[in-house]
Amino acid sequence: MKNRFVVAALCATALVSVGFAAPASAASTTVSQHAFTPKMSTVADHLFAPLSVAVDGGGNAFVAQSFIGELTKVTKKGQKSTVVSAPGWEIGAVSERSGNVYFAKNKQEEGKGYLMVLSRNGAVRQLADIGAFEAANNPDQVNSYGFVGLAQDCLDQFDPNSEMGPPTYTGIVDTHPYASVATKQGVYVADAAGNAILKVDYKGNVSTVAVMPPTPPIVASQEMADALGLPACAVGQKYWFESVPTDVEVGPHGWLYVTSLPGGPEDASMGARGAVYKVNPYTGKVVSVASGFVGATDLAVDARTGVMLVTELFGGKDGTGQVSLVLPWMKKAVSSVAVSSPAAIEFSNGKVYVTTDAFVPDANGAPQAIGKLVVVNPSSMFHNMRW
Repeated sequence: MKNRFVVAALCATALVSVGFAAPASAASTTVSQHAFTPKMSTVADHLFAPLSVAVDGGGNAFVAQSFIGELTKVTKKGQKSTVVSAPGWEIGAVSERSGNVYFAKNKQEEGKGYLMVLSRNGAVRQLADIGAFEAANNPDQVNSYGFVGLAQDCLDQFDPNSEMGPPTYTGIVDTHPYASVATKQGVYVADAAGNAILKVDYKGNVSTVAVMPPTPPIVASQEMADALGLPACAVGQKYWFESVPTDVEVGPHGWLYVTSLPGGPEDASMGARGAVYKVNPYTGKVVSVASGFVGATDLAVDARTGVMLVTELFGGKDGTGQVSLVLPWMKKAVSSVAVSSPAAIEFSNGKVYVTTDAFVPDANGAPQAIGKLVVVNPSSMFHNMRW
């Protein structure tokens, strides 16, 4: 999210604003892809950056058109209506419980992030100030990132004005509430810039549930040093990126399941470093579940079986996106299907809802209003699975 290595980007400004570094090269993964394309029914189209979605028990979907600050209701018959409009803000982190819809409104560059609620009667109010909590507490200040433990005489050789930022640093004050899940206990929020999972109770009190650990380190190569102007002493040294939480869902036994983007490029140029973790909501314990994803922006998890579907925004052989299947006893995806630029995914009413074409830049690198909300039977997406 912060202090990322800079890569060649498509519409870099727009992507960085939501925590994505655009692909520098075609991505590749080791999971197998089905030769068929799953039959998907389009519920709504012409959506602008649909990065978050929630579906209620009646089959109504609430889609964040994130870049234009709109929350759109889509009925199961495909009728669209704007239920929240906040021009100049980013809308995201959508979840639903008991007829109330929770969502985030934020301006990351200004340190503003709020958890809002759209009540069943249509009234909108602020539930919690996530930005203020981050400013007061900065939960990930306990983490160290970058070239941790590097000798001072080597650190002194780094260019302080380098585009990569300081060679080593602790968590800084930054907020971007990116995903949420509403539960009986409260609303859990994945703060993608704060690198933490937060809990907001229904009185608006905010607390830290867990801080995401730094990603497994990469070793700086000579090629990397040449490209970024790193001193020779950095070659062969380990670099720890931030772990950026992009979704939070409730899984088996009440654990929270979290997708994570790696700091730095989210394409496969430094490896498929996206991951899924699970978090104990009572103790804050963080456990690695699966890894090897490229642009893991969302997941759906069956709370009974633990079967997961993960959207990989930059996954697949050509880097244009895929949805991957993860079984609870496996550490890697066991299969995947090509889906164009998938951003958000939900299980609801025995179906899978996915937002597709969420970020497909035009010839000038700008995002387009070509996003879709599609629905698919999970058994047709992965025909060898029984659901």
